[in-house]
Amino acid sequence: MTIREFMSDDHRHCDDLFALAEQAAADGSLTRARSAFGDFQMAMLRHFLGEEQTLFPAFEERTGMRMGPTQVMRMEHEQMRELMVAAVDALAQDDAESFLGQLETLLIMMQQHNMKEENVLYPMCDQQLAAEQDSLIERLQGDLQTA
Repeated sequence: MTIREFMSDDHRHCDDLFALAEQAAADGSLTRARSAFGDFQMAMLRHFLGEEQTLFPAFEERTGMRMGPTQVMRMEHEQMRELMVAAVDALAQDDAESFLGQLETLLIMMQQHNMKEENVLYPMCDQQLAAEQDSLIERLQGDLQTA
């Protein structure tokens, strides 16, 4: 398995959790939406942590590129964190309309972000980090499970 395959699979996992939260809110069940969004948010934060503490530093160390694609991804992670907080706030206020609006914005951002990672950054990681790929994936698995 490549880094691209492993991390793209985690994107799909997060997308599935996101869809459950969105569907629950659309069905009018804010209780289910809170639970599902909590699961999604935890998965996303674990994903970000794996990238920011394991993958990105390894890539930056190998390539010397600290102001390139990883910096952009970190900035986008922060924007998505802010959107997730706004979505949680909307749920806390029982505001399904605002929650769904936050999700719409978050979905667009996630789709664009994932495309950049899957089509640009992860293939670069596969190329640059091939020698340590197995150990990196093992560390990423740990990040995604225990963060």
